[in-house]
Amino acid sequence: MSEPIRNNRSAMPPAPTPQNTPANNAPISSHAQAPGISSIKEEDLDRAAAASIFAQNPRLVSMMQNKLSSLVGQSSGYIESLPAPVRRRVAGLKGVQKEHSKLEAEFQEEVLALEKRFFAKFAPLYEKRAKIVNGASEPTDAEVQAGEEDEEDDGEANEKADADKSTADADVKGIPEFWLSAMKNSSLAETITERDEEALKSLTDIRMEYLDRPGFRLIFEFAENAFFTNKTVSKTYFYQEENGYGGDFIYDHAEGDKIDWKSGQDLTVTVESKKQRNKNTKQTRIVKKTIPTPSFFDFFNPATPPEGEEDDEEIDEEIEAKLELDYQLGEDIKEKLIPRAIDWFTGEALQFEHGFDEFDDEEDFDDDDDDDDDDRDEDDEDEEDDEEDGSRPKQETAECKQS
Repeated sequence: MSEPIRNNRSAMPPAPTPQNTPANNAPISSHAQAPGISSIKEEDLDRAAAASIFAQNPRLVSMMQNKLSSLVGQSSGYIESLPAPVRRRVAGLKGVQKEHSKLEAEFQEEVLALEKRFFAKFAPLYEKRAKIVNGASEPTDAEVQAGEEDEEDDGEANEKADADKSTADADVKGIPEFWLSAMKNSSLAETITERDEEALKSLTDIRMEYLDRPGFRLIFEFAENAFFTNKTVSKTYFYQEENGYGGDFIYDHAEGDKIDWKSGQDLTVTVESKKQRNKNTKQTRIVKKTIPTPSFFDFFNPATPPEGEEDDEEIDEEIEAKLELDYQLGEDIKEKLIPRAIDWFTGEALQFEHGFDEFDDEEDFDDDDDDDDDDRDEDDEDEEDDEEDGSRPKQETAECKQS
């Protein structure tokens, strides 16, 4: 009996892609018999020793990975072994597939055109939202009534509290910290530090616009603040010129605006002061060192895709992971945060985001309860048997459990 050869090459993280782009190549199914080798018994291989060797020789691991990666995509010889008429039909199917790919690319172009057409219809609603958030206008009675239809009646006590509050807070303009609160409820929360929050309180709007070429731009608008002079800070996501597998657009790279930080207010760095003493003059001086520190505003300074072949594979993997996360954050802002900002502000979006997962967890929890009930029933039966036998009094058993 033989087992199929398995490819043990470490999986590199896939390049960041749009949500509707396949992250992996389409699998090719074949009923042909895969080449095999005789089964190796586990006792014939000292796995602990092998793991130790690899752990002590990272270059050996890297060399093996590079060797295996060079084999990916190479023909196994199966297609070449087919009769000539069959190979001709295979080539014909490839030609048919190319026609299919052309239609897929046309389909994606049509989808993008449709998205742009409806985005133009959304734009006035986003403008109205921005005016209400920043206190430039008030919602109409009809809009308020439509929004209140979805709210539950919390009773007279809450209504009285709201009435008292409305009198005290009558001078509040718009909805303070609207975008900061919405972002902290979204996937962006992990990128926001306490130092960032003060700057993000001045965020007045987040907008999006499509490019003439495939891609989009995110625009963050700020009121005057103590940290930087920019009125807007934008970030642009570009797609590759050629469509990917299935005609989908493939993410290429992103570019962010330079933030004009005010003196000593750069949130992406910290400044450490250190005393240095001159060995000859014995005089001391203060040397300031700038150290990068995590900040949401690193979002506008994305990682650069690696060019050419890199010797350090670990660095390459780290950059790929950053690129993937960066693109996902951009997609979340474009597809989730901007369209449903009010739901993220109130936290209602979290119910839709994780609703199905929580439902599954509840089902699992119910199953666990049933198992616990069965276990308790079994324990009761055991205790009854012990009491009948007289070998161990029930009270003593309880005391043993407590000890």
